[in-house]
Amino acid sequence: MRVASFNMQNLRLRDGRLDGARDGDRPEDATATAAGLDPADRRLGAKLIARADADVVALQEVFDRASLDHFHDRFLARAGDGRYPWRVCLPGNDGRGQDVALMSRRPLEDVASHASLRPADLGLEAPRGVDPDHPIFRRDCLRARAGPLTLFVCHFKAPYPSARRAWAIRRLEAEAVRRLIEARFPDPAAALWLVLGDLNEPADGTGAPAIAPLLPPFSVDLLQRLPPGRRWSWHDAETGGYGRPDALLASPALAGRFPQACPEILRAGLGHEATRHAGPRLEGTGWHRPHASDHAALAVTFPGL
Repeated sequence: MRVASFNMQNLRLRDGRLDGARDGDRPEDATATAAGLDPADRRLGAKLIARADADVVALQEVFDRASLDHFHDRFLARAGDGRYPWRVCLPGNDGRGQDVALMSRRPLEDVASHASLRPADLGLEAPRGVDPDHPIFRRDCLRARAGPLTLFVCHFKAPYPSARRAWAIRRLEAEAVRRLIEARFPDPAAALWLVLGDLNEPADGTGAPAIAPLLPPFSVDLLQRLPPGRRWSWHDAETGGYGRPDALLASPALAGRFPQACPEILRAGLGHEATRHAGPRLEGTGWHRPHASDHAALAVTFPGL
């Protein structure tokens, strides 16, 4: 089984057309010219997913099921031979509709959203300054099983506008995912599961990571199997910085069964302004845009699973 994860950067269907991979917070991304690049962004995103050639694809920043289906039918199905007949995008908590989603060539079973969970539901306390009646997940933690592998697809709180408050929210989200895994499996270390998605951990490495409850020894960080300088998966056009908010955290049993499963980071859809990537790019990629996203895609293969 091959599994991929990709933050699509604001995939939203409006009036029969998809928004492009842009946040709208940069002046150049909020013009009529920028809007004209939207279809090219989505074609590049489709090509990148087709290149990943995964059996199961976890997506972040998908507005709703209609947006997902439109992208699949109008863009992805034309970019390669692979269709994904099993697709899931359940309503989450982001007011902008940046939900998580799954596409699969294999049946998805045991599908569940956890968007409605409050801290008390899992025996957790809300951190100071966080409303205990507010849902834990700022988007969702989407659980699904593909064959023997259970996936937990997440998109945690971004580290702004208040980095301290965002850290506390991400820590709560990480603790909640761990509680969900522990409740699901009598022996989490011996079960086959994978936490994947955009966990939004900053790249500076200062202080304790907010997502520590999910990190080793509870899991195995598969990106650690790559050399340190090759783990980055995101480029910030505003600051020129790089980071690795995207994650593949495998259960000890999954990582132990596949010791040679080394992730690939597919950066061919990043704009040319991400100069750290010296490899080839998809045809049609521009300096800033068109691009597939400001994130690369991650992919990993578990042979025979």
